[in-house]
Amino acid sequence: MSQCNLGEPWRVEMNAQIKAAAEKHPNLEVIFKDAQNDTLKQRAHVEEFVSAKIDLLIISPKEAQPLTEPVAKAVAAGVPVIVLDRALLGDKYTCFIGADNKKIGRAAGEWIKEKLGGKGKVVELKGLMTSIPGQDRNNGFREGIAGSGIEVIFEADMKWLEPDARKEMESALSRFPHIDCVYAHNDPGAHGAYLAAKAAGREKEMKFVGIDALPQEGVAYVQQGILDATFQYPTGGAEAIDNALKILNGETVPKTITLGSRLFDKECVAQGGKELK
Repeated sequence: MSQCNLGEPWRVEMNAQIKAAAEKHPNLEVIFKDAQNDTLKQRAHVEEFVSAKIDLLIISPKEAQPLTEPVAKAVAAGVPVIVLDRALLGDKYTCFIGADNKKIGRAAGEWIKEKLGGKGKVVELKGLMTSIPGQDRNNGFREGIAGSGIEVIFEADMKWLEPDARKEMESALSRFPHIDCVYAHNDPGAHGAYLAAKAAGREKEMKFVGIDALPQEGVAYVQQGILDATFQYPTGGAEAIDNALKILNGETVPKTITLGSRLFDKECVAQGGKELK
């Protein structure tokens, strides 16, 4: 398992789910490597795994373009590859498992449009824009607010990291005397923005929306009244192990497995969220 970094709680949870699912099968051994947010390191990990003659590779790539070639080489060398969460370019892999980031971004845009009554000033704190999820969460959001009076007054790439989001939000707060809503591409980003607004005494003037919805993170923030909404982005850890077993048993698995998502806001969080249609 090649994980792009363990600096995001969501990725720690993904590894934990893979480990828990694998432990139910004594014939499986999972070797984890953490690329520490370094694309070159992750490329090297893939090459090391292939030369160690592993039976199957699970990868959650940091960036699409630079990881496409090493994964294609792994497949060419006879190693099946499950790509988790962040897509690669082309189709040289065995199976991709992830939720529909464009759909989630669009749902976030529509939620914000509805709650703000179709007009308002929004800050967008983006995930890593060289990753497909960052691009999709941005494009989907723009589709969701298209044709409304919602104006994105400030946008920045916070690379999925809470400290970066907090810093960017401090810039936004110093430049704009009024902000109606912050849309962050993940919950740590939304939380960082909340902390910056709270430090400036302005957290009550705006709504905070994130994506991930881990029970102990995004969902807890909604329950505590810190975030107004979060959209679930499942890790796919258990599904990766299920499909790895099928592949290792010689079964055919779908090329793409799309996981569902749920909205958690104060109206529905107590009922376990609401499924995105």
